[in-house]
Amino acid sequence: MAHFAQLAGVSVDYYVRLERGHTQGVSETVLHAVARALQLDDTERAHLFDLAQPTAARARNRRPPPPQRVRPAVYRALDSLAVPAVVQGRRMDVLAANRLGYALIADFQSRPHRERNAARFVFLDDAARALYTDWERVATDCVATLRLYAGRHPDDPQLTELIGELSLHSDTFRRLWADHDVQAHTTGSKRLHHPLVGDLTLDYVVLAIEGDPDQTLVIYTPEPESPSAEAIDILASWTDTTATESRAAPEESPDPAG
Repeated sequence: MAHFAQLAGVSVDYYVRLERGHTQGVSETVLHAVARALQLDDTERAHLFDLAQPTAARARNRRPPPPQRVRPAVYRALDSLAVPAVVQGRRMDVLAANRLGYALIADFQSRPHRERNAARFVFLDDAARALYTDWERVATDCVATLRLYAGRHPDDPQLTELIGELSLHSDTFRRLWADHDVQAHTTGSKRLHHPLVGDLTLDYVVLAIEGDPDQTLVIYTPEPESPSAEAIDILASWTDTTATESRAAPEESPDPAG
């Protein structure tokens, strides 16, 4: 600790206060020095500055965020993709997906709105542990993403509710949340064991959606001509068949007693 304080050019006592969250009145010069001393990357540096916002500025911004809407153009883009794709919003809420996206991960659209959340799925749904081969890594990434969001929106009551629920029901979440890890995952890969098509490895890219800084488009792609690509083709055929059967199914007659 003394070493980091010396590198940042501040006293040990002052540095301890910073670590404990007493950041009111801290200058940008000191924050830059602390970021250099801790060798923070761009994401961690931005998180530090988010946490150090003056209390008065936070009070001005303490308004309930408006509901998130997925624009029609984004829905059309989702439907045009031949690979799984998901739109995530605040707190890792799943706002939309194409048929392959729902088929790959979970049918979020059939769930109550409160349960359409990727973090809830990862930590509270047994299907997630079966789906993600590297579940612990996926769980760690989830917590790091939520930490980043918490720095930007510390007064979001729905985030507080989500963190409380996950902490109450998941020992793993409590442990990871205590690590204070902050990361922005824009590219990577995931290994999955899908109940219909078996094992597959998919690369993913996270794209910002212009007009809403808290909305991202996550696209999953297999390596061309790989077993994973074949698995995605099979899953696509299955979703097309399911959609066709759903459209062809006759409507049920109203219940006379209803």
